[in-house]
Amino acid sequence: MRSTALRAGSARRTIMSMDRLGYSPPSSLIRAVRLEHGLASSVDETIAEETPVTFAYNGVSHAVMMATPSDLEDFAIGFSLTEGLIDRADEVTSIAVVRYSRGVELQLETSVEVASETRRRRLSGRSGCGICGMEDVEQVLRALPSVVSGTRFAASAISRAMRELAARQPLNDTTGAVHAAGWSDSEGAILLVREDIGRHNALDKLVGALTRSSVDAASGFIVLTSRGSFELVQKAAVLGATLVATVSAPTGLAVRMAADAGITLAGFARDGRVTVYTHPERVSP
Repeated sequence: MRSTALRAGSARRTIMSMDRLGYSPPSSLIRAVRLEHGLASSVDETIAEETPVTFAYNGVSHAVMMATPSDLEDFAIGFSLTEGLIDRADEVTSIAVVRYSRGVELQLETSVEVASETRRRRLSGRSGCGICGMEDVEQVLRALPSVVSGTRFAASAISRAMRELAARQPLNDTTGAVHAAGWSDSEGAILLVREDIGRHNALDKLVGALTRSSVDAASGFIVLTSRGSFELVQKAAVLGATLVATVSAPTGLAVRMAADAGITLAGFARDGRVTVYTHPERVSP
């Protein structure tokens, strides 16, 4: 397995972003008809945008993901790390964000050969799909780095983080159609949030943002507005996250992966309640 080391802040000095051909908004306004209590009315509705985002490394196209067209530099770094295409954020020397009329291309230049030249996704990835286009089971169920940490968290901190996450989703507040991934400090204060129509994309954006900042990801925890799927555990393990809490239930595979990777996985984190499925010794009542 490749050694993964995330250097906080290193990518900030090396990434040069170029935004061409206009701005693609994360949401747009449309006129709709609302039917309520037997009455019809014309209303203006804000809807979330879903855009094809192509990842190209050193001129080689790797994947197309459906995503919200915001925080794209974070998405580029986070996706590259969690997919195992690079080992460190500072291996990306530049990112060009090229916006076309029907999508966005992220053109990444790297200082090393990346795995995309030998392992490419053959299909487009849907917004809700974390493994679309993978060619075999070994790529999907890849070995994960072990998370070793003695950090402990209070259940009240998880509840606080979930409340703060709900209050820091501006795109979802206006559209009601996107997921959010947040990073909290050990006390439950949310410091970073990223939104996207896809839960995997939201987490990739958060991984990119954390890596490009000076935040020590292992000192806090991740909260997600989704179920706990195994792909989210994989991404959290690459980041080195100690605890992942989701608003809904985890899957069986996610629980087994989290147990093996040393990650504390919690679910049903809402309304003052949290269920801890793996490594519960890190969470105090």
